[in-house]
Amino acid sequence: MLNLRSVDLNLLPVFEAAYEERSLSRAAVRLSMTQPAVSHALARLRHTFRDDLFVRHSRGMTPTPIADAIYGRLGDALGLVRAAVGESRGFDPRVSQRHFTIAIPHPMGPMLALNLIGAMQSAAPNVTLAFSTRSRPMELERDLVSGRTDLSVDWLALKREGLVDETLFDDRIVFVARKGHPSLRARNTLKALVARWKFVRLRPRVNLDETPLEELRAWTRLNPAIALEVSELLEVLMVVSQSELLGIVPWSLAERARPILGVQVVPGMPRTGAIPVRMVWRSGSTADPAHKFLREHVRRAARTIVA
Repeated sequence: MLNLRSVDLNLLPVFEAAYEERSLSRAAVRLSMTQPAVSHALARLRHTFRDDLFVRHSRGMTPTPIADAIYGRLGDALGLVRAAVGESRGFDPRVSQRHFTIAIPHPMGPMLALNLIGAMQSAAPNVTLAFSTRSRPMELERDLVSGRTDLSVDWLALKREGLVDETLFDDRIVFVARKGHPSLRARNTLKALVARWKFVRLRPRVNLDETPLEELRAWTRLNPAIALEVSELLEVLMVVSQSELLGIVPWSLAERARPILGVQVVPGMPRTGAIPVRMVWRSGSTADPAHKFLREHVRRAARTIVA
């Protein structure tokens, strides 16, 4: 295994310039170095990596497969270092090239993502965002602690040491029905709804008998007749809009779907306990000005979509 102590890290930008310019002379101009100095730096790198790295010919240089592999990993690493050094001198969203990875397993993930993309286009045009809306990826806690994921939004709590959370808004579970459904005209009680109607619901991400959310366990104890389980909440809403089944969905999603799909919250249900939707991040990022900027825009996006 290569010992990093034996590598002069000052040589890596020389490799980057030579790889991208494919010419010693152009790399020297770019780096404000002499051509012999660039050649000497590459000779040291060849010794370090035990490879020629570049094959010289009349029109310049062609990288070897080893050089291709090094550049594939080095480019991202140098970009991260440059961003870290630049922002240690102050974060300016107008020019920052920071990249953030955000996990939003909560059903409102796509709506939050769209709002954030629009906000960043005007406030921080060079900041890039990557989103994951996968349902509760197993590695989420580990990725947050390591910094691979910058932030997550969900209603299932993450309690691992080294993580910080903040409640963005309170959600709750409701029943929804298609426009004109008989349940919308009846004087309902929760017991009567469960006894009379069949339901479609999202296939649970966790065993509902073991979920840490008491509000979800309370729905399980009602023992509703589940006629259909689906993989996405959008499928719940589509099935409800075209059938006599009632759907079990979070209130935040029901409100967004009402004007689009015509589904309505069934009246007469008692208000259930609140389910807090949390923003979670690594404690080490709390004081980072760029991360503060990101969290504030997530707060604004959440307020917008649940207004």
